[in-house]
Amino acid sequence: MTPWATPMRTIRPEPSRDATFGRVGAGIVPAWAAAVVVGLLLSIGGCEVFSFLPFVDDPADVGEEGEPEPLASFEAEAELQRRWQVGVGRGPGRKYLRIQPTILADRIYVADGYGLVVALDRFSGRRIWSTSVGVPDGRPFLKIWDRRDPSFLTGGVGAGDGRILVGTTRGEVIALNAGDGSEAWRTQLTSEILSPPAADGGVVMAQTNDGRLVALEGADGDTRWSYDNQVPLLTLRGTATPVVAGGYVFAGFGDGRVAAPSTETGAPIRQHRLALPQGRTELERLVDVDGSPLFVPERGALFAISYQGRLKALSPPDGRVLWEIPASSHLDLAEGYGQLYFVSDEDVVTAVQQGTADVVWRQEGLKNRKLTSPLAFSNYVLVGDAEGYLHVLAQSDGRFVARRRLSGGLRWPMVESDGIVYVLANDGKLSALEIRLGG
Repeated sequence: MTPWATPMRTIRPEPSRDATFGRVGAGIVPAWAAAVVVGLLLSIGGCEVFSFLPFVDDPADVGEEGEPEPLASFEAEAELQRRWQVGVGRGPGRKYLRIQPTILADRIYVADGYGLVVALDRFSGRRIWSTSVGVPDGRPFLKIWDRRDPSFLTGGVGAGDGRILVGTTRGEVIALNAGDGSEAWRTQLTSEILSPPAADGGVVMAQTNDGRLVALEGADGDTRWSYDNQVPLLTLRGTATPVVAGGYVFAGFGDGRVAAPSTETGAPIRQHRLALPQGRTELERLVDVDGSPLFVPERGALFAISYQGRLKALSPPDGRVLWEIPASSHLDLAEGYGQLYFVSDEDVVTAVQQGTADVVWRQEGLKNRKLTSPLAFSNYVLVGDAEGYLHVLAQSDGRFVARRRLSGGLRWPMVESDGIVYVLANDGKLSALEIRLGG
């Protein structure tokens, strides 16, 4: 098998059966009457009518995970100081959405899960403009207890060529003018968009949940080409954000492949499989590439990681594997100090030498805390967790340097510019933070 393979193209427990169902006043409700009530409820709204009950979980909430690692004390060497904080709409919502801030010049753009997109002055937090790209679907009649989250903006915020880009569960890619928020165009694709679209050189790249990578004309949203990849029976919910560089677009797919089509024609110049599905069950065979590939021009290497698979360094010109190690992650990579940083599926933060694949350090003090993708800049690596803690590690050895708890849980990638870190919390509050030496 050549390093870049020939591309594939395709289009709770059961309730006890007691004689009584419950009590009304002083009387006992017979079983047949209870059955009638249940039948009526089901006929009105289906099983979803019970979703308001505290013991009935959303499907996404069901699962077993290890206990979060208790936070250990440490001697702080720095502190996280907040410059400003603003609320952005209703927040990202309860779904697993890929919503993150993005920066263009002196502005930061952010969205909530319900259609609101906002432009802020990134130094003061002052709102410059806001717009709505749509409204959530209303709840069906007689389903007033339906707990399903109606959020629909799932891929955002992307930026490039003077446009702000978002994607939706409805399969729309929407481009807004960065200056005033007016809508430039809207294009309907075949499936929901679960990661921010990317733009560069007059082309917008969007990835759909049904395995398609679509190139759209930046001027009007017309389709330039579409690249299709086979989708496994079972995948993680999410897609990698495409990376546009050097006339190629690097994209990861649910079957463990990384492809590099030409941005002009969509011709699959390169394709490589990071991992082969292994195991007896579909869960064991998950090898999604949901973390965005990382291209480092200075090293001339493309780095990519898969879930239950491998971390690999590839040579873009010829597809050679420079090195590979076993690894598992569905989050983005970060780089700095000549190292790569990734968060494993057990929430272990690891630093690896870019040139040799040697493991420099592993920080296990945050295991099972549901970490965000890492952010590396200056001397630091930052990760957030589901309880709202923002952790600052040293790039040199992974020791804890600072920690601060924000207003809500953290799930989304962070961004940084001029030493200011922008963090979007689950409650919709966007914070601008600086690291100051001296804890």
